[in-house]
Amino acid sequence: MKNKLIKLLRLGLVFCLLSTMTGCFYWWRAYQTYLQMDEFDEHFAISVKDDFTVHFKDPILFSEDFVSLAKLHPSATETTGDGSLWRYRFRKVDEQGSIMRPEIKFSFALVFNRENRIVAWIFSPLFLQIAPPEFLELSFRSLGGAEINQGKRQLKVDTEHVQKIKADLPLKSVVVAQLGEPLEIEDQGEQEVYRYHFKLEAYDVEEGYEDRTLSEVKLTFDKQSQALVKMSGRFAGLKISINYRKYQQHRDDVGKSV
Repeated sequence: MKNKLIKLLRLGLVFCLLSTMTGCFYWWRAYQTYLQMDEFDEHFAISVKDDFTVHFKDPILFSEDFVSLAKLHPSATETTGDGSLWRYRFRKVDEQGSIMRPEIKFSFALVFNRENRIVAWIFSPLFLQIAPPEFLELSFRSLGGAEINQGKRQLKVDTEHVQKIKADLPLKSVVVAQLGEPLEIEDQGEQEVYRYHFKLEAYDVEEGYEDRTLSEVKLTFDKQSQALVKMSGRFAGLKISINYRKYQQHRDDVGKSV
């Protein structure tokens, strides 16, 4: 009862804030989607094959909402029997923004129903090399309890209260074999950070948001274990940062209650 009251108060506060701002109802729909995360399995489903898909059971966001939030249009669109599909394609580039050879690319896709609402979000196989599916799923599930930073328009997850998983982390040799050599390697004592640039194939970019077409991806590896321990980057305006160790159940914790 108390949690429901708190949720209603949050809804009322956000609605009052948004009602004073013109053209911001997409934020209201985004917030409603965020609230659905509190009951993840009721409103969402995850499927993993070669790619990783988040299914929206009770879709709220429209296609134009995503453009308003990301400030970027898709690389390509196509009509399907049940609606439409948008693709955002990213290609590895050098410091000058030129596409590197051999070409390395990944993508994500948004699937819309006939009402133009988002019903699925698909991440391509290469993206899963830097965001393993077990950790990516847990990241989505943990958003329901995330703290909202209104100034930066970000969600911050308190991983201390997130259930841990027992899964292996990707090794540097495997990641580099897929992504190629980085633009830069930064030495941080017990860790090293590999920096990559990926360019979004974008059209009709809104003035002032051109920088969002460039994705700087930073991968942090542990020198001793050679494991990928953190990934951070911005993809089509979406900022993602995952500290894998904070989600990982260590051997010493196996058998303990969470």
